[in-house]
Amino acid sequence: MLAFNFTVPLSVDFTRPEEYLIFIFHILFATSSALLAGSVVIGIVSTGALRSQNRFIFMLNTSISDTLTGCSVFYLGLFDVQEGYPSRNGTYYILPSFLGVNVLTFLFAQFDRYLAVCNPFFYKRHITRGVVIGVCALCWVYTYSLLTVLNVVPVDFAAQINAFGVIVLQGIVAVKVLMTIKLYMIARHQLSREAPSSEKESKKESLRIIVFVVICFLILWSPSFINLSVKYVTKTGLRFRNEATNLFAIMARFNALSTPALYIWGSPALRAAVWNSVWSKVFKRRKSRLIFEHICVKQ
Repeated sequence: MLAFNFTVPLSVDFTRPEEYLIFIFHILFATSSALLAGSVVIGIVSTGALRSQNRFIFMLNTSISDTLTGCSVFYLGLFDVQEGYPSRNGTYYILPSFLGVNVLTFLFAQFDRYLAVCNPFFYKRHITRGVVIGVCALCWVYTYSLLTVLNVVPVDFAAQINAFGVIVLQGIVAVKVLMTIKLYMIARHQLSREAPSSEKESKKESLRIIVFVVICFLILWSPSFINLSVKYVTKTGLRFRNEATNLFAIMARFNALSTPALYIWGSPALRAAVWNSVWSKVFKRRKSRLIFEHICVKQ
């Protein structure tokens, strides 16, 4: 049974000054990542022009995952949680697996951009919006179906399956690296030969975003992946007291903040949608409330 109750101790003892900083950091990180990724979700969902484009469907899928990752830090970062075999107050990898959804989504998004640029006729005919939505749903179904199997089989067998999953993940990471290099070469050479047009600018923008996002994801996530691989292969590796003090896990979860930030930075259309759908209304209400309070004070 999951230990989501008030008997779970906090992640730190507050006996040293740095423990206060760790606790405050996780509160700020969880809040900011959930708000930023959530605003991207709202911006895409509320804007029909973005929902009709396949690349924004992939962004929507990862942003949903990032929003949930940010919310999960309110548990993983603030309470004494240790995922693994054995675990302590763990969630049976339910919360950390949001990052696994992103790994698969980014991989499919890279193939999507490759086909869109290199095989545009095939892409327009076969890669429809329904296909992309189905692929995004598959990322969730596969990740949590595998997780369900791991949670119902004996612990020893689950550990073996998990070790095999790490090997498969190594292959996925290798493919992602190769695809990132390929997409960079496409963006640098092939698109430079096309005549200027709005479609060319859209392709350049989408390639630039996916390349930067995947590079950032790999940089932040690789230390945790390497440490996990070392643990399974050599039974050593670095171990931490809990998820809140696990530097590698913190770096991996930081993708929940960096990914939506890169989306907003790289896409003017998304930036406008997020501002019009979310933040302009928030600031407008804030301004109206301040004016109302000011009038009430004068009266």
